[in-house]
Amino acid sequence: MEHSQRDTTMRAAIEWVESLAFATALLVLVFVFFVRAVTVSGSSMESTLIGGDKILVRSIGYTPKRGDVIVVDGYTEYGEPLVKRIIGLGGDEIDINFETSEVFVNGMLLDEPYVGSTPFRKGDVSFPLTVPQGMAFVMGDNRRESLDSRDTSVGFIDTRDILGKVFFRVLPLSSIGVIK
Repeated sequence: MEHSQRDTTMRAAIEWVESLAFATALLVLVFVFFVRAVTVSGSSMESTLIGGDKILVRSIGYTPKRGDVIVVDGYTEYGEPLVKRIIGLGGDEIDINFETSEVFVNGMLLDEPYVGSTPFRKGDVSFPLTVPQGMAFVMGDNRRESLDSRDTSVGFIDTRDILGKVFFRVLPLSSIGVIK
């Protein structure tokens, strides 16, 4: 009797370890291929995202769209991923009126309720400009502080360098939720 109870306990322990190993492997696969976790650095996306926020980025099957908050691969001189909003894609004409802090894409004024501060930082790029094919023009929501496509040190972003779309804030817990 004691022998069969030991066997049952051993089988239960093995099943538990197998389940834990499977769950861990599944979690690793999800985070490697489908979702990435990134920490926001700096103040360029305030008030949408704050420096130190932990966010999730959907990468597989993502096609860049205007208005999406995205993460750009950390190939830049900063050595960390850039978190910005797509303003324009290949073929779009971008114009910025720095006196009124208005952004126009293809002649249409953008409705940008997420923009946190005005006046906008100017940068060293001349407007209007046309976004080359395969590229994106990105800006931070904190237009006064953000170093983005308005400056040649960032410039246009190759869409192949976009890791994916930010879709969820994990931390801090007080701000957990979907990102728009």
